[in-house]
Amino acid sequence: MWFLLVAVLVALILVYRWNRQKKILTNLTDKYVLITGCDSGFGNLLARQLDRRGVQVLAACLTQKGAEELKKETSSGLQTVILDVTDSQSVAATAKWTSQIVQDKGLWGLVNNAGILIPVTPNEWLKKDDFRTIIDVNLLGMVDVTLSLLPLIRKAKGRIVNVSSIAGRVAICGGGYCISKFGVEAFSDTIRRELKYFGVKVSIIAPDFFKTLILDSGRLLESIKNIWNKVPQNIQSHYGEQYFHKYCKFIKNISSLSTSKLTIVTDCMEHALFAVHPWTRYSAGWYAKLYYMPLSYLPTCIADFMLRHF
Repeated sequence: MWFLLVAVLVALILVYRWNRQKKILTNLTDKYVLITGCDSGFGNLLARQLDRRGVQVLAACLTQKGAEELKKETSSGLQTVILDVTDSQSVAATAKWTSQIVQDKGLWGLVNNAGILIPVTPNEWLKKDDFRTIIDVNLLGMVDVTLSLLPLIRKAKGRIVNVSSIAGRVAICGGGYCISKFGVEAFSDTIRRELKYFGVKVSIIAPDFFKTLILDSGRLLESIKNIWNKVPQNIQSHYGEQYFHKYCKFIKNISSLSTSKLTIVTDCMEHALFAVHPWTRYSAGWYAKLYYMPLSYLPTCIADFMLRHF
């Protein structure tokens, strides 16, 4: 009897949550959304996806080539801007450009998607500048862009969508990537609470493994080899060639888990932007939902065993 009551209660909760989350805002064509990192990957796909929906897309690309190629695949309504998130002058110029376009409507959505992964190796193989390179893009760049555009987002009572990672909850590799993504989680949580008062909603997208440029196995392995060759001889002797080859195999295995279905992530981004009741967190991909997120709640000794590299 009690089992039946619990089952019915759970079913009712799931139906309620499903019905609540399927409600989508109207008048999408009146809303401006700025996306960073649109040269390739999630940002590029999201820009094209929202453009087809009639959204006023402001696509920030790192290179002129990336901007030109995106323009060829989208409507005349999509506008591009060159943005280096690590350059505060570039960020300020983009904020000014955005303000001139959106004017009194404000900026409905900001998708902080720009990010890098390389260099990714055991920590002892790296130098301080190697960590700084990633943190400047993935974390400090996100902070700079968000703070610069915040007045426009607040005006529209809009949305901020920050791309984190499963590596923002479980540290799976050395280097600055996991550090930066843990920082993204903290920044997103604090600013979400601060901006709730103004009607602004903040969501986190945490993907697992997808076939994007940053997870290309060829680029990753080449980077690891280059760094290994620069590691001081005394450190190389401690790790040895066997460790080096096993680490390369570990990275290659992670890359092999990736899927090309990038829409899994961009659909989460779109829902976070336009759902009446967006989720605070989106775990994108089955590895994220069924393995890494549950793993983050387990005792450290168990998580360490499950995450052993080799």
